[in-house]
Amino acid sequence: MHMKPSILLTNDDGISSVGLWAAYEALAPIADVTIVAPASQQSAVGRSISIFEPLRVTKVTINGIMAYAVAGKPTDAVIIGLYALKLKPDLIVSGVNIGENLSYESIMTSGTVGAALEGSNQGTKAIAFSLQVEDQGDKFDDPRTHSQSFEPTRKVVRDVVSEVIRHGFSGNADVINVNIPSVIRGGYEVTRLARKLFVTGVEQRLDPRGRPYYWINGPLIDDADEGTDVHAIRKGNISITPITLDCTAFLAYEDMKAVFFRRPSPV
Repeated sequence: MHMKPSILLTNDDGISSVGLWAAYEALAPIADVTIVAPASQQSAVGRSISIFEPLRVTKVTINGIMAYAVAGKPTDAVIIGLYALKLKPDLIVSGVNIGENLSYESIMTSGTVGAALEGSNQGTKAIAFSLQVEDQGDKFDDPRTHSQSFEPTRKVVRDVVSEVIRHGFSGNADVINVNIPSVIRGGYEVTRLARKLFVTGVEQRLDPRGRPYYWINGPLIDDADEGTDVHAIRKGNISITPITLDCTAFLAYEDMKAVFFRRPSPV
């Protein structure tokens, strides 16, 4: 009998997120899925990890499915799944995040991508899924509900994971970052990361005592270069970006050697 592949499913919007359960519904027919996810909203925590506090894990039942809620961050959920629950998944899936995760800027802070990177670093390749939102305020609303239909997103999740299971995960990539436009007008496009997603700004306000406080904010950039993930989403294509854990700047390697190999030893 052919065995289904096993998948550890996590996210950063919390275990009650409609995006997480859309992914579960997409994957359950083709894989044995175990959900291990943060108990609460953990967006924009990147790949941070809890090393100064204990982690509690609670079994919960949502939509009739048993899942594990971790009182920690997305990376914590992955580590708990692999080492405390002793899961041995063939693949880790993170998402579906409510809000796109595009560009260098976004993937460095994304908890969704952070969980995928952590999984791959621990030896299990991972795919991160994110859904573009038209109203940026949707990222901060209750993740248990969402105005957009997840039907096209479920189809994308199942399609991408099925293809990866069928053809295998490229040895030259550690994570596949998939971004789905709010309205799909094209097909799949393999992309590279754009540099920026937001025009970064800071807004100053005053508290009732007249003391300043600040909100980091800024609008989305209008577009980016052809071939980037940002441009693909702006066109209505599904962006698929291979990501590596190795952050070495190889193009600068020889330059650095030329500078520092000439210097005498400091000791």
